[in-house]
Amino acid sequence: DDAFVKSSIENASFDTSATAKDNLNIVFTSLHGTSIKSVPQTLEQAGYKNVHIVPEQAEPNGDFPTVKSPNPEEPEALTMALALADKLNADIVIGTDPDCDRLGVAVRNNEGKMTLLNGNQTMVLMTAFLLEQWKKQGKINGKQFVGSTIVSTPMMLALADGYGVECKVGLTGFKWIAKMIKDFPELQFIGGGEESFGFMVGDAVRDKDAVAATLLICEVAAQAKANGSSVYKELQNLYVDFGFYKEHLVSLTKKGIEGLAEINQMMVDLRSNPLKEIAGERVIMVEDYKNSTAKNLFNGEVETMSIPKSDVLIYYTEDGSKIAARPSGTEPKIKFYVSVNAPLDHVENANQVEAQLDSKIKNIISDLGVK
Repeated sequence: DDAFVKSSIENASFDTSATAKDNLNIVFTSLHGTSIKSVPQTLEQAGYKNVHIVPEQAEPNGDFPTVKSPNPEEPEALTMALALADKLNADIVIGTDPDCDRLGVAVRNNEGKMTLLNGNQTMVLMTAFLLEQWKKQGKINGKQFVGSTIVSTPMMLALADGYGVECKVGLTGFKWIAKMIKDFPELQFIGGGEESFGFMVGDAVRDKDAVAATLLICEVAAQAKANGSSVYKELQNLYVDFGFYKEHLVSLTKKGIEGLAEINQMMVDLRSNPLKEIAGERVIMVEDYKNSTAKNLFNGEVETMSIPKSDVLIYYTEDGSKIAARPSGTEPKIKFYVSVNAPLDHVENANQVEAQLDSKIKNIISDLGVK
């Protein structure tokens, strides 16, 4: 345990001053899971002393008595932590899942209200922070990469390009990101994650790990506050620099044998009758990971993709939107991942641009006939 804590601190600490750490007010909940044995200890040894643990959720308990589901992706899971944050005027709320590999994060928006970040947003924030730290240390020379997955935000590609590193994109699951490290030993892995609230800091732990990720997001928050900013403002600044990307997930449950047949038929229909237009925007590319093909609908050219096969279809439209369809491998569900983006010239215009993106997402979902 001591070696793991030491490794986490070495990988996720970046010269944050003691004053900045002391000034960051943190609320943490383990949601009755295992992280209570490692996260508080790691934060304390890293110098974060202003950590408030939700006491009712600190005891490990497989019945998870205070939540409907101990899933940090679900806003309900962080209800008690958010209430404590408001009571203590905390800067950040962090909650981890039972086995401490994923984390949910809430921060104060520009109006001072606690706002839940989604997995894509936390991934972008932590990746951008890592890239900036590596740049400051003079460690970027074109032989580095970050990792992500095919259903996560394309903003990861924009970030990597802006810092002169590669963004490798694999199938859903951290085993594929870990495999990238093994397959490309000539490249240094900086960090990466996926939309489902997991992140991997460096290559010490080759899986999603909420211990190092919790420390890393605290570093982001502490340095931002010390510089007169905030996590939320830093995210908006990234939107100005790299484009405002917004994602939305629609998950449809189809129970029973009939439900499974319906999901399979939906994928058959999407393959045999590919959409030519979505929400008024022309489809320019269709990637079929089951058949390992990428078809350009402008010229009809078909390229073979080298990524392993998976039952996933991804549509790209002329305005830069991305829509992925993927049946769940473990549940009777089919998921639609929608990503849209637009330029943001000034932070002051963020609400206006976000409203436009929300409208675009709504139109796409309506056109797909899913809710």
